[in-house]
Amino acid sequence: MTETLFALDAAHERIREAARTLAAEVAPFAAEADDATEVHVPTAEALRRSGLAAYVVPREFGGHDDTLDPLALAIIREQLMAVSAHLDSLFGMQGVGSYALSVGGSDELRREWLPKVARAEAIPSIALTEPEVGSDLRGITTTIAQDGDVLRISGRKAFITNAGAADFACVLGKEGDGYSMALVPTDSPGLRVTSGPELIAPHIIGELHFDDVVVPAVNRLGEPGKAFALMLQTLAVFRVSVAGSAVGLAQAALDEAVRHATSREQFGKPLMALGSVSQNLALSWAEIEAARALTYRAAALAASDPLAHIAETSMAKVIATETSARVVDRAVQAMGRFGLIRGSVIERLYRNARPVRIYEGSTEVLLDSLARQLAKRTTS
Repeated sequence: MTETLFALDAAHERIREAARTLAAEVAPFAAEADDATEVHVPTAEALRRSGLAAYVVPREFGGHDDTLDPLALAIIREQLMAVSAHLDSLFGMQGVGSYALSVGGSDELRREWLPKVARAEAIPSIALTEPEVGSDLRGITTTIAQDGDVLRISGRKAFITNAGAADFACVLGKEGDGYSMALVPTDSPGLRVTSGPELIAPHIIGELHFDDVVVPAVNRLGEPGKAFALMLQTLAVFRVSVAGSAVGLAQAALDEAVRHATSREQFGKPLMALGSVSQNLALSWAEIEAARALTYRAAALAASDPLAHIAETSMAKVIATETSARVVDRAVQAMGRFGLIRGSVIERLYRNARPVRIYEGSTEVLLDSLARQLAKRTTS
């Protein structure tokens, strides 16, 4: 891997090395894992043994730190995504799927589930999007209603990561004039799981159908009707970790292209000596370092108050994911016909670079939000 220009403190350097060790363990079967549409058992077992899932829950419930460290999450995902999108997703979803529980769940509920999440023994998911609702989550139609000491949930969620593998889902639904969340074990009566569409980059994805699903009222996450802020906080924390993933993907693509360009000759000289190739790869290096610096800074800011720094984490997600797309495209171009071989490392990176520009806030949606925030700052 090209040496990064960004220095980390000793604690975060240890975290990065632990993530690199896990990635190296998974590397021999990464291609097989990345073709999986259900949990790839050897990859999940490697994640479990690594202990890295403990970074996604508070220390009180088996985690490493008193509160989640977004910088640690971004660093870990940077290393994992460079080797396997499946591994990155398994790790990332341990946090994304359980964060609302960590922040908004009762002590009883957290004691029941979070230690299992920290040990990667329970797989969580978060159920936000619906067949007709993606970015505009205020348009959801799934309902949550309190009936005495239970909550009743009805509706349908689509494009849900881990849907067929999760042990529980944190579900967003309409409740009166507001939005609420509830933890729903996936073995609850009335909950049916169906497979989702096949994606260009294989993924564990499916639909959740709630037919008057009943859970105890203690399974409520956050206050009634006020869970939209809890959902936004989840995105604020983990959106920047997606930026970390994108940086790792871009770095892996650059490394692959540089290996090719320094070993293959054309016109009597290495490809790396040809101006157009070398300049594009040098530009890619500079852009990756810029994206990494922004990602690490945004993650560090998010540690104190995720919602207060949602602009910075959104910027990092936009810049890092758009950078990864450009870098992977340049890498394929530099490798010529060798960049087009199905099943090659660069081909997997090319396919995996596309979804990160869409999930957890598409580039266009985030830019619209940033534009609104920019206008407010300019006029205030």
